[in-house]
Amino acid sequence: NGEPIPLEPGCGVLEMHPNGYGFLRSPDNNYTRERTDPFVPATMIDRYRLREGVFIKGLVQPGRRQQQGPRVREIQEVEGMPPDDYVNVKTFDQLTPINPETWLRLETGQQPITTRVMDLLTPLGKGQRALIVAPPRTGKTVLLQQVSQAISTNHPELSLVMLLVDERPEEVTDMKRSVKGDVLASSLDCDVESHVRLSQLVVERCKRMAESGKDVFLLMDSITRMARAFNKWVGNTGRTMSGGVDIKALDIPKKLFATARVFEEGGSLTIVATALVDTGSRMDELIFQEFKGTGNMELVLDRKLADRRVWPSIDISQSGTRREEKLLDPNTLHAVNMLRRTLSSMHHVEAMEQLTKQLAKFKSNREFISLIASSRDDG
Repeated sequence: NGEPIPLEPGCGVLEMHPNGYGFLRSPDNNYTRERTDPFVPATMIDRYRLREGVFIKGLVQPGRRQQQGPRVREIQEVEGMPPDDYVNVKTFDQLTPINPETWLRLETGQQPITTRVMDLLTPLGKGQRALIVAPPRTGKTVLLQQVSQAISTNHPELSLVMLLVDERPEEVTDMKRSVKGDVLASSLDCDVESHVRLSQLVVERCKRMAESGKDVFLLMDSITRMARAFNKWVGNTGRTMSGGVDIKALDIPKKLFATARVFEEGGSLTIVATALVDTGSRMDELIFQEFKGTGNMELVLDRKLADRRVWPSIDISQSGTRREEKLLDPNTLHAVNMLRRTLSSMHHVEAMEQLTKQLAKFKSNREFISLIASSRDDG
């Protein structure tokens, strides 16, 4: 029968094949490869200069049973704009990265204390590249959930994305239920190929959003497991360092983490990634050493504090944000400096206990700061 098959609306995130064509993957399905994913011909990709990770809406011709799967026949929108306009969007590398200047306040009320402590000691800005250094059982998961809830409460205009690599399946479910954003996971039971592919595709997706002027907040859990996956995937190509890590294996994960930035022209990508330490694995230690210092905010969790049930278990002297003076107003900055001066003379366990006790007495950080400021005026 020669009747034309009616077209159906379809959408998805473009994943490219080295041969120039691509497929639309579904965000609801962790971007897995499905036979029902619409095919995007190479001519269409060239014509609109489509990049990997763009979100496309279009008309799809359903698959015929014998020959092929569904095909995209017409593109209506790319990243929410007409495809002809998308051609003029500058690429990620053509835009100008600058220091984070817009503070993302995480405090949502008197509780949780964690986000209030972070606002004081490790403030986050739009475009921050933050590393959370976490020994086992120090409350990393809860901290990530509290940060994500704070972002969706205080900054609903940010697109929240969470990437889970090699995590426990029950943890993935937990995150999907508590994070109000896209949670994309390649869990323990997926192979290395899947970890590597998803990590790259998710970061490309975030880059495409940032290019088109959106503000994106990406949580990566964890960069250590991701680097381990890349190490297996690369195989033995070059020199192996101690701990069994291939030198080349860390290139891509480092590049993925380094994509966090804020553009002068508008648009930003903030990345908060976790690094696992003290796991007893030399490989993890080496991976952490490679990532140390690449971020512009570090938050170090401490096992001694966690064992004493002090939450958040943040090691104050080890944690901080670079160029925090660009984020905080002069009053807050002065109070924070006074606070650090007072706390630095104590043992770090005692310092955190004191700080959480003090903060709990005040309804908000502002009250706490004005108290410190007034004590300075008296003195």
